[in-house]
Amino acid sequence: MSQTKQKRLIFRASILAVLILAVGYTLYANATKESQGALQAGEKAPDFILKDLNGKTYRLSDYKGKGVLLNFWGTWCEPCKKEMPYMNELYSSYKPKGVEILAVHVKNTRFLVDEFVKQYGLTFPVLIDKNGDVQHAYHIDPLPTTFLIGPDGKVKKVIIGNQNLSKKDIQDMMDMIKP
Repeated sequence: MSQTKQKRLIFRASILAVLILAVGYTLYANATKESQGALQAGEKAPDFILKDLNGKTYRLSDYKGKGVLLNFWGTWCEPCKKEMPYMNELYSSYKPKGVEILAVHVKNTRFLVDEFVKQYGLTFPVLIDKNGDVQHAYHIDPLPTTFLIGPDGKVKKVIIGNQNLSKKDIQDMMDMIKP
């Protein structure tokens, strides 16, 4: 084998080894992503300040003593379209019992969010996480993700992804965080 062919073979083998390492690392990182900093039950929910569609400011810590169903969602999210009407229907009866719903929208234009809110007649606060700061603080992936936060400000439960939540499921969740 000539020296040129030998150098070419070593070069190709080196590139292949780097690619295999990169793919292996990516698979490992994705497989362990959930445990990397994900907020868990029992931990204090990170405080945040966000505005709603009308510019009103909301701060999570202002709800101390109340239960908070903190829902991260998107207008394109099919499970969100199913859950939102149930949440809206239950909100009026649970708000007087000390349970709040804060729906944090991520990644879409204000116009689409406004249209969604109008279409579904949502009455609970819909907050806009314009820069994704709150989404990042809560390690949100995928949507929808819901945090049940107790009156003490600690996470009681985390519901991640498409769980096909029924009205009864959401009612049980709200009962869980009721003061």
